[in-house]
Amino acid sequence: MDVAGSEIFAAVVPLACRSCQARHGVVCGALSNDQLKELNRHSLRRKVDAGCEIIAQGAESSFYSNIMRGVVKLCKVMPDGRQQIVGLQFAPDFVGRPFVRESTLSAEAATDAEICVFPRNLLDRMISETPELQRRLHDQALRELDAAREWMLTLGRRTAEEKVASLLYLIATHAEPQTAVSTGFDLPLSRAEIADFLGLTIETVSRQMTRLRKRGVILIENSRHIVVPDMDELERISA
Repeated sequence: MDVAGSEIFAAVVPLACRSCQARHGVVCGALSNDQLKELNRHSLRRKVDAGCEIIAQGAESSFYSNIMRGVVKLCKVMPDGRQQIVGLQFAPDFVGRPFVRESTLSAEAATDAEICVFPRNLLDRMISETPELQRRLHDQALRELDAAREWMLTLGRRTAEEKVASLLYLIATHAEPQTAVSTGFDLPLSRAEIADFLGLTIETVSRQMTRLRKRGVILIENSRHIVVPDMDELERISA
């Protein structure tokens, strides 16, 4: 971008949006500058501590949000109180389901996170007015469907080692939105949550992590920080 173009961009794009992780994400990347400014006027950045709920299952929500930083886990709660983690979201993912007020899942911060919150009614109107935004949301829904089918394969057919490697590869390729792959990251889930997510026991998860470490595929620092010196091998195992 030349100097003149940079000055025009700075003049029309709200200050808070210029360095935002979600600026070119599903929602904001499809909006015109005028729409972006209107959304910015009604948006609020909110810090969410790890373990705090963003959206409750079955609750009516008046807002949507973009993840600016951190990891959000999606959970399904059964009538008897049992809970299953069904997905993870990373910056700059969009949280919410357009035109459906009652949430079918709960969204909870798996790590300390920051989100940008904006009114549901405002964005629903913009979706109706903006074909590009409709297309992007449709594309995101299809990607989530593909990911869900891939995860069905992971849970149904992959070995315990492949399951653990798949989760580690998922986090490595999504933890840092600025880069395609992160070779070092903190696990957003506890061993018990990983076991729940993968349909394994805690002991099995620990054994497979140790096995990957002994093979030199990963390094484990202070129990939660993972370093991946051989990303190609991790991908090969997960696939």
